[in-house]
Order: sequence, then structure tokens, then C-alpha cells
Amino acid sequence: MLQHIIGSAVGAAVAWLVLVLTNANSSPQYVTAVAIGAIASMLWPIVIGFFLARRVKQRRQDQIQQEVDKQINAQK
Repeated sequence: MLQHIIGSAVGAAVAWLVLVLTNANSSPQYVTAVAIGAIASMLWPIVIGFFLARRVKQRRQDQIQQEVDKQINAQK
């Protein structure tokens, strides 16, 4: 449910931004803005997931590096 609400908000915001940037005053420009907004609302979970996955991977790498450093210091 929350994903649909966020997707709708993202799509609406992108459509509004395209309308403002293009100074839309004809029907084809409105259709273009709505189409871009719809695409953005469908793709936002993929984009957010990509960034979250990178963040998790970096945290995991940091934990591994800390463990390696701890073991190296223990050997000295």
C-alpha cells in the first residue's frame, strides 16, 4: 500500500516537473509529462533498491575490514 502511495507521489512530482520545465500549453506535452511520470512511478523501487543494496554491501565490507584489522592487531 505504501509503495503505491509513494509511487503515485513520485509520478505526480515528475509529471509536474516536466510540465513546469517545458511550459506545457498543448495536449502532446501533457501526454509526454504524464508518460514520463508513469515511468518514474514504476521505476522508483528499482532505483531505491539499487542504492540501498550498495549501502548494505558497503556496510558489510566495512565490517569485514574491521574484523580483519582486529585479527591482524591481535597477531602482533
